[in-house]
Amino acid sequence: MAESAQSSSDTTIQLHGEEFWPLSGKPYFDIILAKTHVKPFYKLGIPAKLHPILPSCSFPTVLTFAGKSWEMTCDGSNKKHKGLDKESWKAFIDDNNLKAGDGCVFEVMECSTKLVLRVQILRGDIPAELLEKEKGDEAEKPIIL
Repeated sequence: MAESAQSSSDTTIQLHGEEFWPLSGKPYFDIILAKTHVKPFYKLGIPAKLHPILPSCSFPTVLTFAGKSWEMTCDGSNKKHKGLDKESWKAFIDDNNLKAGDGCVFEVMECSTKLVLRVQILRGDIPAELLEKEKGDEAEKPIIL
């Protein structure tokens, strides 16, 4: 009988520090960053599915990632739109070199006197090695008309 499965070491992904972890079952939301989230607009709204657990006024919010924290304010006074303050969200974006196409998972760790969101960042970059491999694969494929 021939081996039918590759070894698990062939598909190992290297993780750095505490950047990735399984979700704990607490409320969360995820987004793929678009132009409105990054330069030059720097806007992030909290999805409506989390509105029931949020205060209906401005409240302190903390984003944590890779052992660092960013303190900001979330404006919860509008029933339909709750969003992070632009200046602090910009600092988070800039400090972590985020750009359109990157993904973020925001997990609620605390929601009492302040909202604490633990963030996982999933880079949208395609490694150069894969791009080169893809280009090489295309060159080998015959063109069928």
